[in-house]
Amino acid sequence: MPLLLFVTVCAVLMAGYPVALSLAGTALLFAFAGEQAGTFDAAFLQALPNRLYGIMTNVTLIAVPLFVFMGIMLERSRVADKLLDTMAALFGQLRGGLGFSVTLVGMLLAASTGIVGATVVTMGLLSLPTMLRRGYDPRIASGVICASGTLGQIIPPSIVLVLLGDVLSSAYQQAQLNMGVYAPDTVSVGDLFTGALLPGLLLVLFYLLYIAFIAWRRPAAMPALPADDGAFGAGQFGRVVRGLLPPVALIVAVLGSILGGLATPTEAAAVGAVGALLLALIQRQCSLQVLREVMLGTTRVTCMVFLILIGASVFSLAFRGFGGDVVVAELLGSLPGGAFGAMAAVMLLMFLLGFVLDFIEITFVVVPIIGPVLLGMGLDPVWLGIMIALNLQTSFLTPPFGFALFYLRGVAPPTVSTAQIYRGVVPFIALQLLLILLLALWPALATWLPGVVYAD
Repeated sequence: MPLLLFVTVCAVLMAGYPVALSLAGTALLFAFAGEQAGTFDAAFLQALPNRLYGIMTNVTLIAVPLFVFMGIMLERSRVADKLLDTMAALFGQLRGGLGFSVTLVGMLLAASTGIVGATVVTMGLLSLPTMLRRGYDPRIASGVICASGTLGQIIPPSIVLVLLGDVLSSAYQQAQLNMGVYAPDTVSVGDLFTGALLPGLLLVLFYLLYIAFIAWRRPAAMPALPADDGAFGAGQFGRVVRGLLPPVALIVAVLGSILGGLATPTEAAAVGAVGALLLALIQRQCSLQVLREVMLGTTRVTCMVFLILIGASVFSLAFRGFGGDVVVAELLGSLPGGAFGAMAAVMLLMFLLGFVLDFIEITFVVVPIIGPVLLGMGLDPVWLGIMIALNLQTSFLTPPFGFALFYLRGVAPPTVSTAQIYRGVVPFIALQLLLILLLALWPALATWLPGVVYAD
């Protein structure tokens, strides 16, 4: 019954029904049928009011609307436009310079907004026509934009890491209680933010090295800008400073306050939201109409997240009522290879689910089921969270169902074929798989920095 419930929910979601209603409705139908058949104890659903109260009073989740507000406001304040102009001035006369520019802008937008869809669409609208006009191979241009746009999955502050941190915190405590540890350790969103820094920056370095290699081996595919177009001169120094300083200062304020122990992720999110608003005001991009649109957009995304979380809570209670947690523990425990085999199976499952489900759905539905089991096997929660985030990022890039590919296809000109977009992302998928392999072999890539920053 629990496995049938899980499969049914996935089928309903793939049919296109609303996520939150699919989760809650399917779970309630199974619970009703199970109660009539005598296989489900309705007392499990009595915990739902406490679950909902816990969700609405969870201080960590306040970071979600704040980071969403920051991202949408920065998008409205045309930060991406200025960053692309600035980076083009710095690197334009190098072969592959526009590729470097797009990657670095993607990194800065990821660290500023954390919203993948908005980043891919913005970069596609702003940079893809320019790259094609300057003679760039459409495959390389598409691959660079898709890959850099998904950096918001792993580079903090990331909404993915905020939600993962909250879910993994509960899963880690549950795993320790199952092992008889009644004074459990905790894992926080700040731990995941800190742990994601080195892997995220290493992934950016991989991208830049690949672009440099292609520019060296295939100069015609990534030509430099003409000497009189985008060259960096002494007169442009002020423009470069004005373009780079505001987003970099905002990133330092948000991440620096977390790493320095001056603020929690939620407090840092408030700093980011206020900073984005001030930045828009300074650049005269914030009217009452813009503010209204930003607030409406933030409300829509936040309501979606919390409604999905409520639906996932109903699903989780029904799943456990049918003994699903026991079934999953037995299934993963019976796999060859112990914790390694279980982790490999879970990563493969999440990779495949990433083709059809959004990261929010996977985080709220799958992680609470498999998290306590994997953490009970002795896996580090920070390492597990970073592995999941990287895995989902790779899934969102992989043809034919990667979400980032759909985002770019929606804004790319007709001259760029879907096949070119697919072929363009393949090398970047290989680079992400390489990083996942390195992280699997050396977990310290994710666990070392949190241990240093938060050392007692």
